[in-house]
Amino acid sequence: MKKSLLVIFVSVLLVVAGFSQVAGIPREETLIANVLTGRVNSPGIFNIFTSSWRTPDQGIQQLMLEPLWMMEPTRGEVINSLAAEGPIYNEDFTKMTVKLREGCYWSDGVEITADDIVYAITTAMKYQGMAYHDQFRLHVDKVYKTDDYTVVFELKEPNARFHANFVDRWGAWRPFPKHIFEKVEDPLSFNYNPPISSGPYVLKDYDRAGYWTLWEKREDWDRTPTGMLFGEPKPKYVLFYYYGEATNQVIAQANHNLDMADLTMEAFRALIQRNQYSRGYRIEYPWVVNTDPCMTGVIFNTDVYPYNIKDVRWALTLAIDIVDYIGIAFDGAAPMGALHLPPMPVYQEWYYEPLEDWLKNFTLDIEVNGRPFKPYDPTATLRAAQYARERGYEVPNDIEALKEMFGPGWWKYAPDVAEQLLERNGFTKDKNGKWLLPDGTPWKINIIANANPSHPAHRNALAAAQQWRNFGIDVSVTPSEQDASIVVSGNFEVSAQWPASEPWGGHPDLYRVFSSTHSKYYQPIGENAITNLGPAPGRWTDPRMDKVIEGMEKVDWDSEENMELGIEGLKILVEEMPSIPTFGYPGVVGWDEYYWTNYPGAENPYMIPYHHWPNFKYVLPFLEPTGRK
Repeated sequence: MKKSLLVIFVSVLLVVAGFSQVAGIPREETLIANVLTGRVNSPGIFNIFTSSWRTPDQGIQQLMLEPLWMMEPTRGEVINSLAAEGPIYNEDFTKMTVKLREGCYWSDGVEITADDIVYAITTAMKYQGMAYHDQFRLHVDKVYKTDDYTVVFELKEPNARFHANFVDRWGAWRPFPKHIFEKVEDPLSFNYNPPISSGPYVLKDYDRAGYWTLWEKREDWDRTPTGMLFGEPKPKYVLFYYYGEATNQVIAQANHNLDMADLTMEAFRALIQRNQYSRGYRIEYPWVVNTDPCMTGVIFNTDVYPYNIKDVRWALTLAIDIVDYIGIAFDGAAPMGALHLPPMPVYQEWYYEPLEDWLKNFTLDIEVNGRPFKPYDPTATLRAAQYARERGYEVPNDIEALKEMFGPGWWKYAPDVAEQLLERNGFTKDKNGKWLLPDGTPWKINIIANANPSHPAHRNALAAAQQWRNFGIDVSVTPSEQDASIVVSGNFEVSAQWPASEPWGGHPDLYRVFSSTHSKYYQPIGENAITNLGPAPGRWTDPRMDKVIEGMEKVDWDSEENMELGIEGLKILVEEMPSIPTFGYPGVVGWDEYYWTNYPGAENPYMIPYHHWPNFKYVLPFLEPTGRK
């Protein structure tokens, strides 16, 4: 009992006084970041190489480990980390060669070589329960080295994307040291404590209750990919601390005991009122991150009437005023996107801009004033800017700057056209202006939503419900902590889960976005779909999309042909609208500039701005200490 009270007392003290004062490490040499995914449920276990959850964002993926390749959404590139160059395939994609970066060392002084990779892959294949066991058993015939820095994978069948297993996008297969694991009887139960690092920091200490993990910069940081590529990380120490709900993070940062926070919009507004040194990704409105590789919106279950009808799906799209919609959801502070891709700068360059003329000339199978109706509205960006000005925010006049802030356009708010689409399918209105199904019964929509009121999925549900109520439909929202399970089983009508699987973010390849919609993965309602994201849980398939996916599987992901297939797939999704993309994920971060400056903000977006991403190690060399103590 006394020990429990002591833990509670210390936890409270850390929020109020700051960990660095309790632990005795210099605060001005320490960067403190919140743990996004919660308190560590297995403190002392650093073996992230099994399929068990080990809270990777306590610093394991951000500081301790380097992958072969790192996906970088803000830069729009794949960074060669432990690999010296990109994957090398033979002509028919049955063999992949990896060239390792020379001169990289584990933190105990042993060089990282092809022996580590070959041993770790064969170990993963040998033990069920190791991470990527199933993938490697399915695809790998042989793995071997040809010299100390060259690894060759012989594959069981052609696979142009086998390397995707090794590209770190908040998760990937990462190498582990042969000289440590080969001495272990059971790699599954091995705690890996103290862990050996391939990244620029080593474990210094951790909380046995799971609230914090403290890391110290390696003396030989220059023998890591981080050091070789970007230079010396500035903080000597990095502390990951779980502060809990956003209110606690606001208090901690206001007292300069938390440098990097994950916040809600409401908490961020409170923070900047309390701490003059706090800032967001943007210094001014709209504050939010616009480089998050995630699109939000709503999904239709196309195996449920009337959402199996394209006209109905498009009618519901045209019944949305996107500016009002985002105003309801996030006070306008989120970038709109008409494609099933987030409107982050790189995707605007790769896809939105090349498709702009097609979007402007795209027509629905309906006439307005004797002409085919063109639903795209490139002026929506200007309307979003006007909304912001009317709310008292200052925004630029330059259209390119506005597109980067608010997105490049959306669909017209056209309730009159939506009405025509419904009426030609037998829908009618009652005397009160409420929509009736063709059988004369009231049309009722239920939207399954995330239970967290601040979550973008929840906000999408509320905004969609309000828009469709305004249109005359009886709409209810059902928040549920089991929303993902409900959606993946197909037991829903409309859901606010992501309208598309998340893309890579730093690469134009859209195979991740499309692949789950292939008809071979179709499952009837009641059976689990391959994912809870995108059109797949909505049971949507299309033979044209099957051909796009199968074509992608046969070409290099860097090829022009692959991008052309991506464009074709996006056009199919627009035409069919099995889900409605609305706005890119509006990440809300709070950064304290009391001890550290030069965060990767909108004015200098040198890396993805999230401290929970594995890319965080590449941010640290750019930070600058203020000199305050």
